[in-house]
Amino acid sequence: MAQFRLQGSKVLAVDMTGDAVKAKNGSMVAYDGQIAFKKMTGGGEGVRGMVTRRLTGEQMTVMEAKGHGTCYFADRASEINLVSLTGEKLYVESSNLLCTDASLRTGTTFTGLRGGATGNGLFTTTVEGHGQAALTSDGQAVVLRVSAQYPLQVDPGAYIAHTGNLRQSFQSGVNFRTFIGEGSGEAFQIRFEGEGLVYVQPSERNTIGGDV
Repeated sequence: MAQFRLQGSKVLAVDMTGDAVKAKNGSMVAYDGQIAFKKMTGGGEGVRGMVTRRLTGEQMTVMEAKGHGTCYFADRASEINLVSLTGEKLYVESSNLLCTDASLRTGTTFTGLRGGATGNGLFTTTVEGHGQAALTSDGQAVVLRVSAQYPLQVDPGAYIAHTGNLRQSFQSGVNFRTFIGEGSGEAFQIRFEGEGLVYVQPSERNTIGGDV
């Protein structure tokens, strides 16, 4: 299996000995060794994946790198976070998924109405199996634990990914930015209940302020 390691916090190095990885198209910045590349259509296998991508804009144009050597990946100087999966399912915004072991299965899942969050469709990308995934974040991501006693509300623009047995719902309510006068319209938040982990970034992606 390919070995993922960080070169600093903003470059992912993947050492391959005949294995393959799938990465965001255009994210490779260098490589050495004997590596072959091919463009793939990601974001879900089969016809259903194609249909959901067309309906929701949950685009994932990916490339496969395979061979012997080291590939280096980066995405607009974003911070990179490594996640090791041991059979569980990772739910992640497609724009934050940089690279995965080729053995991991990717798909799409319905998560509910997102309202006015630009680029966040009705579906979220899923990654499942045994192996490593690399996620990008605008600033160093923080991993927050959700338990039965402590549900979590997250701003849609700060959400990156989650794992575990979590129920996800969308609630209207106070916009986090309302307190500093930047909110407008009807605000909404993502509420997580159950047991699991949620990854958030300190700087928000371009949304309509979390508003509907």
